[in-house]
Amino acid sequence: MKMKWIALSMVFVSLGVFAQETELKIALPRPLFSGTPRELKTPNLEPMRKPGEKRPPIMVPEGVKNLAAKAEVTSSDSEPVVGELELITDGNKNGEEGYYVELSPGKQWVQIDLGKKAKIYAIALWHFHSQARVYRDIVIQTADDPDFITNVKTVFNNDHDNSSGLGVGKDRDYIETYEGRPIPVPGVEGQYVRFYSNGNTSDDMNHYIEIEIYGK
Repeated sequence: MKMKWIALSMVFVSLGVFAQETELKIALPRPLFSGTPRELKTPNLEPMRKPGEKRPPIMVPEGVKNLAAKAEVTSSDSEPVVGELELITDGNKNGEEGYYVELSPGKQWVQIDLGKKAKIYAIALWHFHSQARVYRDIVIQTADDPDFITNVKTVFNNDHDNSSGLGVGKDRDYIETYEGRPIPVPGVEGQYVRFYSNGNTSDDMNHYIEIEIYGK
């Protein structure tokens, strides 16, 4: 009887934990292109989804919010070619000209200060979506300090050949669309989140429209 009670208790605890999670809902911008994109040559590209196929849901704890909203943004390129860094956390995901930041060619990064240490459960990222393209060597890291010395953790890395020098990644390249890229994060703690890229399949520039970081 005692073992049965313990087993039932574990079931109720498990159900309670599950009930505290909810599907992450992300507001999407207006699509700017439709149809099948042209063939993009990249060795690490994930398979395209079938028409009508949805991405798997991302489950997060109840009460998470976008900690990146209006947060301070810094960059390896202190003077972007186009736009201002503030656009990256202004809440506007439109893909037209005037809503994105363009950074210089080569490996560049943008960094968001969450204001204080937080647990991160998901990230949503929009580089550029007025044209189908693939951005190279996307690496996302968290840290406790702005110089990325303390408690540095990598939560996404699709640099399959370590060309950016941040380690070989196991994630896949993907085609940019209006849906952006939602990325699950397993409750990693940090105050600073840094996003690397290294050009794209259309040119050598780096672009960012919007970044959302969900946590609490």
